[in-house]
Amino acid sequence: MAESVARFDPAAAAGFLRRLFSRTDNLLVRAVARLPAKLRTKLLASFLAIAALLVLISFLGVRALGHSHSLSERLKTLQTHQAGYQALATQATTVRDILGLCAGGADAYKFAHGGKAPPASRTNQCLRSIDRVVQTAVADLGQAVQLNFKPFADEAPLLRTVKRDDAKLAPLADTIARSKRLSLPLHQRAENLSRDLTFAAETLASLTTRKTNSLVAANRSSYVSSRNLFIGVAAGAVVLALLLGYFLSWSLIGPIQRIVGRLTAIASGDFSRHVEIANRDELGDLGARVNQMNDELQRVYGELETASRHKSEFLANMSHELRTPLNAILGFSQVLEKRLFGELNEKQGEYVEDIRSSGDHLLSLINDVLDLSKVEAGQIELEVAPFSLREAVERGVAMVRERASKNGVALAAELEPEVRIVSGDERRIRQILFNLLSNAVKFTPAGGRIDVTAARVDGEIQLAVTDTGPGIAPEDLDRIFEEFQQTQVGAKHHEGTGLGLALSKRLVELHGGRIWVESEVGVGSRFVFTLPVTQEVAA
Repeated sequence: MAESVARFDPAAAAGFLRRLFSRTDNLLVRAVARLPAKLRTKLLASFLAIAALLVLISFLGVRALGHSHSLSERLKTLQTHQAGYQALATQATTVRDILGLCAGGADAYKFAHGGKAPPASRTNQCLRSIDRVVQTAVADLGQAVQLNFKPFADEAPLLRTVKRDDAKLAPLADTIARSKRLSLPLHQRAENLSRDLTFAAETLASLTTRKTNSLVAANRSSYVSSRNLFIGVAAGAVVLALLLGYFLSWSLIGPIQRIVGRLTAIASGDFSRHVEIANRDELGDLGARVNQMNDELQRVYGELETASRHKSEFLANMSHELRTPLNAILGFSQVLEKRLFGELNEKQGEYVEDIRSSGDHLLSLINDVLDLSKVEAGQIELEVAPFSLREAVERGVAMVRERASKNGVALAAELEPEVRIVSGDERRIRQILFNLLSNAVKFTPAGGRIDVTAARVDGEIQLAVTDTGPGIAPEDLDRIFEEFQQTQVGAKHHEGTGLGLALSKRLVELHGGRIWVESEVGVGSRFVFTLPVTQEVAA
């Protein structure tokens, strides 16, 4: 029998409680979540449950107060009865003692004188001394018998006995008071009536005292029981309200957190998983929609990746195919410019110069497209090595100085002394500088100025190209770093394809830096890109 009884396992109980209040593996939270009801229905049900508990507590409190008031009223009534009966017993005892004065004195005289009766003068003297006292005491007793309250059912028989004895005692006491001689039989009868009356009154007083004590004890016990019940119900209501709030809130918060986590993963490009929502309410529908969106985005993202890869491959191939004949055109135009095969007239020389400059511009565009395609395809590898940043900046400035001078634009470079040798791909950094400087020269009007600066700021090497051009509208500040995007001013020049800044942004990010622009319309622009300080090499 003892072996068949399951033993209590503290570890299992602790594990169950841990699972019960765990946010990730909670049986009750999952049970609440699986209820086939809308969120507002669940919330309304929990609010109604809490309201019902508050009503129950209020009902118990009112009931306890009513019961306590009822007991207090009954106790007050019993105390009134007790006081009346005690006063009645006191008056009855007084009458009995007064009646016993003369009779007791006569008995003592007989005992002392060998059974001889006391002389008449002695008896008359006793009667004269107590007649008014007896009448007064009996009158007071009669008034005490006329109670100012209604007796209880169990008190009525004894009270009737008291009134009957009082009704007999009053004329008898009057007779004794008017008699000239002491009549022992009358006196004995009066004393017996007073004793009976006293006994009945004392019994009534004792009965009400017991009732009062019993009621006080019952009131005390009722108070303790009501207090314990009220505290228990209130504590249970608080615990139940907390549990309802805990389980209901986590049946909502848990799915929302999982949905937010899945959406964050989707935003970062992770479509490998689904969000598991057990709720059979609006959150369950939302989880299903998120999973549906995840699958659709995965499909579209795959198609976009395929299309982007095909585009990059196409652009790379086309750029390569275009560069071969373009290089031949540029080579022959340069041969013609140098008059290696004979002199050219002035018009022919202008045409050859136009062919070469247009070819150079086209080659620059093709190189940008090819480089951007390689970056998107992940085919560009930086050739990182220490180089002089000062020399790279000076070469970049020299490449655009002639054009700047032709346009009437002042060009200057200023590098802080501590910015000397850095580590990076020199050709790509010069390409970034050339793109920024070319844009600055192209958009800065005659009489304007372009400044190139390099400094170490907050642990980074910052290179900035500042111009006094028309500036960039706030809504275009982020858009200009996207492929094939130009401002309205840039589109009016009909130069470029909007790839220079996009390519520069990719190359800066490959170096672990960042690029941004600060601009004010009508004042100018300042393009800044950074290189991490870890790439700086001491001279």
